[in-house]
Formats: sequence, structure tokens, C-alpha cells
Amino acid sequence: MEPYVLALGGFGALVLLTAWLPMVVRRLPLSLPICCVGIGAGLTLLPGLAGHAFHPRERLALVEHASEFVVIVSLMGAGLKLDRLVGWHRWMVTWRLLAIAMPLTIMALAALAAALLGLGAAAALFLAAALAPTDPVLASDVQVGPPQQGREDEMRFALTSEAGLNDGLAFPFVHLAVALAAAGGLGARELGAWLAIDVTWKIGAGVALGALIGRGMGWLTFHLPNHAKLSRSGDGLVALGITCLTYAAVEAAHGYGFVGVFVAALALRSAHRSHDYHYKMHDYAEELERLLMMVLLVGFGAALMTGLLDALTWQAAAFALLALFVVRPACGWLSQFGSKGPPSERAVISFFGIRGLGTIYYLAYGMRHAAFEQADLIWSVAGLTILVSILLHGVTVTPVLRFLDRRSGRDTESAQLGLPLPAKPAAG
Repeated sequence: MEPYVLALGGFGALVLLTAWLPMVVRRLPLSLPICCVGIGAGLTLLPGLAGHAFHPRERLALVEHASEFVVIVSLMGAGLKLDRLVGWHRWMVTWRLLAIAMPLTIMALAALAAALLGLGAAAALFLAAALAPTDPVLASDVQVGPPQQGREDEMRFALTSEAGLNDGLAFPFVHLAVALAAAGGLGARELGAWLAIDVTWKIGAGVALGALIGRGMGWLTFHLPNHAKLSRSGDGLVALGITCLTYAAVEAAHGYGFVGVFVAALALRSAHRSHDYHYKMHDYAEELERLLMMVLLVGFGAALMTGLLDALTWQAAAFALLALFVVRPACGWLSQFGSKGPPSERAVISFFGIRGLGTIYYLAYGMRHAAFEQADLIWSVAGLTILVSILLHGVTVTPVLRFLDRRSGRDTESAQLGLPLPAKPAAG
């Protein structure tokens, strides 16, 4: 059989699984990512297919751009689904996670990588920065529901908004690691340039251009004269166009496109918060994201069986477990010190910082721009961390959130199915 015909059939099967699998696993302690990784690993056992799998280091450009695309689509969907207005107090848990938890996580992981894996400063910082962000693609099970659901509990809101922003905010640390690897060390002048350009300018450009484009697209979509309102088209494809346009514009201005896309989604949503068209655009972005995610995770599962984990040592395995079970939970918990949320919900926010395709993107991006020591070890450690995160969080998220929903009086089934939550009955 021709490879093209085989690929076409495989793609068709994957599309069908994209539509059907979520319904099959919804009530099980499983997740769609677990199934995808398992499918990818299983495919390598079929005669003739194992030779088509590859280690990510062999196709860095392909891996970088494929993971980049699925992340920006996910960021648009995450921004569109948030009902809560941006504000200092309303987003306080998010700001804490971004300003405290993420830097603490990077510092702790970098120190752990140096001590446990023997990596130099540049490689340790690079691995830590790549593993720090909560992944917006794989975090759908712990995120809020579609737009206008009406209620956003603090757990789901915090994890959705954190995932929307920290994938872009990890970029300065990746750039710092790349600069360290290229120069072998940085002085005060280089650090000043890093703060001015990689931190201040690039973040500022992402926020400013994202807000400008999002508001502009919101006006075009919702506020043109009635006979020309673009929202009347009902075409969710608009979400993809805005995503790509925003990302390209922000990157052309040397800003962080990840930040720009998420901010643009928030600004677009604010143009007419109650319009049903947001639901249409969100659904399209979510469906496209799920399909792209499945393709990449099938490839990830195949890579696991064909060399991605070959450089593992017991120290690497210990690092992965400490990163997931100690570092992220501890840093997340510390960042919420003094907050008013129940301890159980703060624990969920701290623990469910899922690692995934964003990490793969940063590894591919960084290794295309600098030569890092023990690159195979870095890939293996990251691959194991992502695998354990997918399994751990995929198995635990449904029962844990269902238990907390029931205890707090939320409609568990509606919350899980993404349906509008009914009003809570009045007391007595």
C-alpha cells in the first residue's frame, strides 16, 4: 500500500477518534491525552510503522512549528472561554501563580537539575524554563467550560488563566538560557539588555498588540452596521484567522506571540461579552485544538518507544517525580499563602499544573538556537516528566474535581459536560 494512502486512512481514523473518544472516556478515570499516547506507542509495534517514528531532535523545525501552532490555537480557545473580566483583585490567584509560583518553580527546577543531573547553568535553566509553564493544550479537563457558562469556580479559572499566560511568560527565561549557552556567561550589560528587550519590550509588545488587535477585531465582528456585521456569518473559522494574524503581527514586532494571542482572545471577548458568536468561535478552536493535540500526542507516544527515553538514569527519573510531586505543588501552594480559598481548592490549583506540548515547543525552539550540553538527557527528562504528568493528572483530575464539585454543591455532571450550570437552590 502506498504511504500516502496509509497516511490518509490513518488521518481519517484519527479524526473519528477525535470526535468519539471524548465521549467514551468522559466518565472514566482516563483522559484523551492518555489514549493518544497509548495509540502512538501501540502503532510502533505494527510492522512497517516503527520506521516512521523519529526522535524530536531529528526534526527540530517540524516539532517546533507543529507544537507552536497547537499552543496558539489552544490559547485562543482558553481566552475566549473566560467570562471573568480582567482585574487586579478578580485575577489575584492568577497573578500570584505567574509572579510567584512560576519564578520559584524555575529556580527550584534549575537548582535540582544542576544538583541531581549535573547540568551546567545554561542547560539547567533551559530545562527548568521549559518545564515551568502549565500547558494550555493538555489542561482542558481542569479548565472552565465554554463561554457564558455562567459560573467559574476559582480552581478552574485559576488554572485556565495561568495556562493562558505563563506559556508566554516562560519565554524570557528560555532566551536567557539560550544567551548563556551561546556566550558561556553574561555580565551586567547583557543582563540589562535581557531585562530591557526579552522581558520588558517583548512582554509589553505582546500585551499591547494583542489588546489592540483583539479590540479591533471585536469592533469589526460585532459593531459594524447591522447589514455588515461579521458575527452574522456564524463561522467559527474566524477564530483561526484572528489567532494566526495576531501571532504573526506580534512576532513581527519582536514580541511574544503566545502572550499576544491570549490577550487578543480576552480583548475580543470583551468587545461583546454576551454574544453567542463567542461560543461558536470557541467550539471551532477547541475542535481544531483537539485534532492537532491528538496528532502530536500520537507522535509523542511513538517517540517514547523509539528512543526518546534512552538517556534516562535513576537521577533523571527522580528529577521528573520531584518536579511533579514536590516542586510545582510546593511553589503553587506558597504562591497562594494568605489567599481566602479553601485549602482543598488551593491544593488542586497547586497540584494540577500539567506539563505537555508547551514544554516540547520550548525544547525544540531552544535547541534550534543554541547547543546545550547533554541534549539527549534533557529530552529524556522532559519526555518522562510529560508522560508522568499526562498519566497522573489524566487519571486523577476527573474523580478529584467531581468530589470537590459535589462537596461544594456544584452540578458535577453539567460541569464535566460543559453544560450551563443550573441555579443553586436558595437555602431554607
